[in-house]
Amino acid sequence: MDPKKLPENLHRDTLAVRAAVDKSQYGENSEALYLTSSFVQPDAATAARRFANEEEGYIYSPFTNPTVTSMEQRLAAMEGTEACIGTSSGMAAILLMCMGLLKSGDHVICSWSVFGSTIKLIGSEFAKFGVESTFVSQTDVAEWKAAVKPNTKLLFAETPTNPLTEICDIRALADIAHGAGALLAVDNCFCSPALQQPVKLGADLIIHSGTKYLDGQGRVIAGAICGPKNSSTTNSFRSCAVPA
Repeated sequence: MDPKKLPENLHRDTLAVRAAVDKSQYGENSEALYLTSSFVQPDAATAARRFANEEEGYIYSPFTNPTVTSMEQRLAAMEGTEACIGTSSGMAAILLMCMGLLKSGDHVICSWSVFGSTIKLIGSEFAKFGVESTFVSQTDVAEWKAAVKPNTKLLFAETPTNPLTEICDIRALADIAHGAGALLAVDNCFCSPALQQPVKLGADLIIHSGTKYLDGQGRVIAGAICGPKNSSTTNSFRSCAVPA
């Protein structure tokens, strides 16, 4: 669903409140939660178009629903990206990103300092499918540059990292990635867009675990990928995310 039009150059505090789907016909003050598995369609022809992605409209909550759309639109607005795809967890977001970007024979460069499950996913699980990986120092730009190969497709970093809180030079890593024809993905879950917008420093994709700063209280498991709206990359994510 396309986000509603807002004035340009709004402060992030304003975007955090105003960027979301429109209120329902009831004009609720507190944002509604749509706890439904599916949605009533006006007629069979409309349903067919929506299932074929020929027309926008909610059909099935495993695809998306207004609650998820609000989160996606708000987070994209705050990160300064065109779009966002919500996932069930931060690790699900990283898995979806890798599934959408990588194939057998591709190479990933990743920091040793990232969340342990990310290291296992990229270094061990994707190795089963022929994806190479090289792990480097979070803070040594020279190591990142030296690790580039002709088949490098992705550089991935958290900054600050979880749990070591090491930082990296996002701009320098973006330059390395783009010079190699690769993408830079940054996990921004510790700072959130309230403190850092990696896309402004050259990052292509932003990853979030909603369990961290976004929620703040450890009550929520959710994830997201923020990035461009209309690209082969985003379309790959969406095709991986839609249930059969």
